[in-house]
Amino acid sequence: MSRDVIFDIYDDPGVLLAASVDRSGWPEAVAPRGVVQPRSVEGVRAVLAWANQTRTAIVPRGAGSGLAGGAVGVADAVVLDLSGLDRIISIDPNEQLARVEAGVITADLDAAAGAHGLMYAPDPGSVGISTIGGNVATNAGGLRGAKYGVTRDHVLALDVVLADGTLIHTGRDTIKGVTGYDLVGLFTGSEGTLGVVVGATLRLLPRPARTATASAFFDNIELAARGITAITRSGARPAVLEIMDGATLAAIDALEGTDLRSRGGALLIAQTDGFGAEEELDVVTAALDGAASRIEIAVDQADADRLLFARRRALPALEAIGRPLIEDIAVPRSRLAEAVRRIGMIAAEEGVRIFVFGHAGDGNLHPIIVTEHAPAGAPVPSLAQAAADRIFALALELGGTITAEHGVGRLKRAWAARELGPEVLSLQRSIRAVLDPRGILNPGSSL
Repeated sequence: MSRDVIFDIYDDPGVLLAASVDRSGWPEAVAPRGVVQPRSVEGVRAVLAWANQTRTAIVPRGAGSGLAGGAVGVADAVVLDLSGLDRIISIDPNEQLARVEAGVITADLDAAAGAHGLMYAPDPGSVGISTIGGNVATNAGGLRGAKYGVTRDHVLALDVVLADGTLIHTGRDTIKGVTGYDLVGLFTGSEGTLGVVVGATLRLLPRPARTATASAFFDNIELAARGITAITRSGARPAVLEIMDGATLAAIDALEGTDLRSRGGALLIAQTDGFGAEEELDVVTAALDGAASRIEIAVDQADADRLLFARRRALPALEAIGRPLIEDIAVPRSRLAEAVRRIGMIAAEEGVRIFVFGHAGDGNLHPIIVTEHAPAGAPVPSLAQAAADRIFALALELGGTITAEHGVGRLKRAWAARELGPEVLSLQRSIRAVLDPRGILNPGSSL
């Protein structure tokens, strides 16, 4: 192949099939017309310029780890696979920032930052496979969100290719700056509907000098959720505060050979960091005293890593026992206990299995409805869909949101419209039409 080729084109049935699905289980995905993998930013520009001229739909895609059906196959569309743009261009330890391409794996960036005593704070559960571009597209959260926020909080600048192939750079390399509209914030979380992110300048933070980790077991998840409120009121601010119900613990045990479920009916994992990590963890455990049936302090880093690894294995554990319908609501932290209690009622009334875990430190719950294994593309069982709709309605009733970090994608468009309301929805669609007047970018997704 000549050196002037700037992208590769694939139409092999196996490649098309792989590009037609993500981890959401979206049942209406179809094989795309083709898959294009650019070798450079110029390749992305060329593909989008052609697509705009020919009115060909483009579905931007990173690692395919999305959970909302935002990067799945669309009839007659071309999937734009950005995984080949995988360079960490530079890490500046003085300014504490990194310049990367969109296909860089999140964990790889964090490891590279670690060589300079720094870290990339966003820490999604898929950190080992998800890409920075995908994280930006969905404004991904993660385990460290309780203290460090989500992806948007760490994006300083973006390189974006617009629908007509124009390349723009928006944002700046300084921590502060208020010139013009916040286009970085607009593109972050836009799920590939406003432009294709090809590069990012990201804020890095000093890697904490110390961490301290505890596991607190409770008789049930409602008590564990009440523990979140107690921690919030204590003044402590853990970097990680994760919750898992007993059914999820049992599934992890079955997959990994652990014994978490034997210790309690629900688990909170709390990790504090910084120079006062141990002292802050003392405040956390004191807040849980009397409510938790058992509190264990990790004896070393390996012990802490095992706990966090178990949490990251929650979704694979559920995928091993059935077909998960993955949700990600958020509610005010003071209403977490009410949310988990009523999710349990929904499960009983609809006759479905619902497993609950999540990033409880910022009110983000993952109620996962697990049904029997089914072939790819099989419709979601009606009882499971009814339960999901009731969970979304519950989130809104409690003053929350129907998606905290996974995005709207194709799975939650109707519910996003309900949450946003007609005026805001119309405004957002108007913005989309200005940036993509021919409607080629990820049609059918987000709004």
